[in-house]
Amino acid sequence: MSEMLQATDVVSSDAYLLEQTEVAVRAAGSVLRERFGGVVRYETREELMRALAANDDAALDILRPRLTGLRPDAGWVEDELDGGALPPGEWWVVDPAEGNVNHLHALPDWAVTATLVRENQPVLTVVRLPLTGETYTALTGAGAHLEGRPLRVSPTTDLGLGIVATSQARPDEDETVVRRVGSSITAMLSGALVVRTSVPATLHLANVAAGRIDAFWQYAGARADLLPGALLVTEAGGRITDTQGRPWTPQSESFLATAPALHTQAVTTLSH
Repeated sequence: MSEMLQATDVVSSDAYLLEQTEVAVRAAGSVLRERFGGVVRYETREELMRALAANDDAALDILRPRLTGLRPDAGWVEDELDGGALPPGEWWVVDPAEGNVNHLHALPDWAVTATLVRENQPVLTVVRLPLTGETYTALTGAGAHLEGRPLRVSPTTDLGLGIVATSQARPDEDETVVRRVGSSITAMLSGALVVRTSVPATLHLANVAAGRIDAFWQYAGARADLLPGALLVTEAGGRITDTQGRPWTPQSESFLATAPALHTQAVTTLSH
């Protein structure tokens, strides 16, 4: 009985954390919304990096103190481009401006994300799209939601009738990964109805969770790209593996999220 009560206490505590995380992420999104408008011009990579950092810092000024206050003992992932496993314990994995380059180019595809990871498992996540006013949330065991409405992945059973998506490799990505991305897109152009290619990954995964997109795949990738969407899709009834169908972890070299009925078809297509 005591173990059941402890488990209930943890779920209740995590639900409170999710509510407060959403408040922080919404506030950070409002700041970035105020900064959004015309195209930010840059002539050098150094100028680009400064512009990206300015957006990150504006959001982090809100996110870091609020999230640290919620979980003072949790670690903080400093580099949003990092991959691999985290040390034991709790960690905040935050992308203060997911799709930051899009924001600089006055494109609408960007978000603010915050995910609490416990022993390398995402526990809760908030994805805020300030321009549309949409907030996606997920809590382990409690489902995924869009503005409080439950999300469910697509019921599609035929990949040939499905919309699939991927995110491009990073500009400094290994050439082998770049070629793998290209060949996978070619394979999916033959296997699926529509193939969408854009950044950031999180927005594609939110669409998978909402049943708008039937599958998403990516090679390599950072924790901040994939953990929020992985929890959203899992809690919406989807399946997460690597592209060969093996269990996915942050150390995996590939990532695949699908509606359950399409998983085998997607793995087969990407294996060719």
